Amino acid sequence: MQEVDETLKKLVAGFLPVLYAPDDPDYASHKLASAIDDAHRKLYQFWEWPHGVGLFGLWKLFEKTKEKQYLDILTQYYDQRIAQGLPGKNVNTMAPILALSFLAEYTKKQAYMDIAVEWVEWVMEGGLDRTEEGGFQHRTTDDENPGELWDDTLMMTVLAVANVGRILGRQEYIDEAVYQFLLHVEYLCDVKSGLWYHGWTFEGRHHFSEAFWGRGNCWVTIAIPVFLEMVEVSASVSRYLKTVLVRQIKALATLQDESGMWHTVLDDPTSYLESSATCGFGYGILKAVNMGLLDRSYCAISDKALCALLAVVDKDGVVQQVSYGTPMGRESKNFYKEIPLRPMPYGQALAMLFLMENQG
Repeated sequence: MQEVDETLKKLVAGFLPVLYAPDDPDYASHKLASAIDDAHRKLYQFWEWPHGVGLFGLWKLFEKTKEKQYLDILTQYYDQRIAQGLPGKNVNTMAPILALSFLAEYTKKQAYMDIAVEWVEWVMEGGLDRTEEGGFQHRTTDDENPGELWDDTLMMTVLAVANVGRILGRQEYIDEAVYQFLLHVEYLCDVKSGLWYHGWTFEGRHHFSEAFWGRGNCWVTIAIPVFLEMVEVSASVSRYLKTVLVRQIKALATLQDESGMWHTVLDDPTSYLESSATCGFGYGILKAVNMGLLDRSYCAISDKALCALLAVVDKDGVVQQVSYGTPMGRESKNFYKEIPLRPMPYGQALAMLFLMENQG
């Protein structure tokens, strides 16, 4: 446990340099927000999904420790971004709203709550396009992706909708989040293996390259227990989502590498071992155990993942072996194997979440 505590302190020390890294390849190369004028493009530099996941990890650290330094980092981040101006709304830029909604609830700062409500209302009132059958279309900063469901959407947008619904007492928001979980299960969860495809297109009616992408799967492993902890749902919905989670984890257990990590394409041992998915799986599994959704026998999986995580945190507290942002592999599974490795805010956050869950 001492090693866990010490590593968590190192991860926190390494968090801010990664959160505010000025040399993100997509931003530096003008790939991110390429069609947006330079005056507005800078608004996306530190308000995208990697930062949103990172901030959720930092929020959970503050929630657990109540240490003022973490609250100060969060408030400073949001105050700076709000003063600068926020970027356009899409599934990925929705990600920072999850931590902001928790922060607004805790601090009772109306400016925070007003923004969280505005962004979630944008989703609920038609600002975000819907797919056939009413799914949240995975629109990103640069691509509309018409008719597409992605497993990332549950983490990046649906959890924020659910949490604002809980805070405001808006049952229709929670009901919408339930529907999105059920619809994404229907179209993305493979009935044979229990693993999740990265995406589905209603236009082509297929799963693109049919890849079982590691980090995309870990969003599911995290989102289900976080969602069930966050809001009250019917016993039948809770039972169903638990069944989906258990089915996925049983498949993950058979694919875990001897090192304790998972491959970036889960069922392809020639793809590289990847740490953000490993942390996400470890966190989601252990959280589900601690919530009573899974029995303690599943801890053997998270224990192996913990050993792997401890081995990939460098002396500066930065998580290595993290795959960079990954759009849809539309033609070939090899696309995922070619994504570069780079320290990212979500790598830091997922590792922090996993270690905190180990602390109990």
